[in-house]
Amino acid sequence: MQILRPGADSRNWLLLPAVLVFAGAFVAPLLYFLVISCWSVRARIMRPDFTLKNYVATWVDYYDAMASTLLIALAIGTLTTVLAFGFAYAIRFKCGRFEAPLLFLALITLFGGYLVKIYAWKSILGREGILNQALTGLGIIDQPLDALLYSVNGVVITLTYFLLPFAILPIYGNLRAISPTTIEAARDLGAGRWAVMRDIILPQCDKGIVIAFVFAFLITAGDYVTPRFVGGGAAMMGHFIELQFSLGFNWPMGSAMAFTVMGVSLALVVLLRSLLVRSLRP
Repeated sequence: MQILRPGADSRNWLLLPAVLVFAGAFVAPLLYFLVISCWSVRARIMRPDFTLKNYVATWVDYYDAMASTLLIALAIGTLTTVLAFGFAYAIRFKCGRFEAPLLFLALITLFGGYLVKIYAWKSILGREGILNQALTGLGIIDQPLDALLYSVNGVVITLTYFLLPFAILPIYGNLRAISPTTIEAARDLGAGRWAVMRDIILPQCDKGIVIAFVFAFLITAGDYVTPRFVGGGAAMMGHFIELQFSLGFNWPMGSAMAFTVMGVSLALVVLLRSLLVRSLRP
């Protein structure tokens, strides 16, 4: 007697609820905003006509904000990835029995709310904040620093802190797959520290590095909350997009700006990813 087993086609039906939720919550709104990005607004009413003037206006009127956004995202992505790799490498190969507690301390920050962290850094970086008080008390500076808050510096510090745990996870996951005996064997064969890092460690955790950088870069490129609260309205595209949807009530323009940022960011990420993977290839 032959036992009938459910095939792959029947098992695929189990994915249908997840596919429907993904399509309804992500794909459909994305397509909707893509469509209205080609509409126009007259008398504060959206007109369903086809035009590319919103995309043209984005490049003409906001090219400086676009360049500033990409530079800040690139700086935060690079800084976050470097710090995450250093921390993940230290707890994996240097901290011994303290590996698990240090990883727990890094990941427990994920339980804090985003706005809570922003307000915490706002109080730390302020003129009367903890950091300025410490620097003044140690005699390092004579007067409190005003450049820490309501500037690009505040955006970089706050977003780097927020994104660091998310960048640590993929890099640490790749480093866990590297056996310490492999590193010891390379050193026994005469490889120096840089040779071990370049030829053994970095090539085996390239995926984690790419994921960490891409995540930090894309989150920064689309963020508008941090520039508002700690950046003093820093010239970033997320801030201007949010204004188009709220005060300006120009959804077509805001949608065009959002898709422009998305397209440029993804193109830059693909380029940087290919360069990074090629440079890490043994």
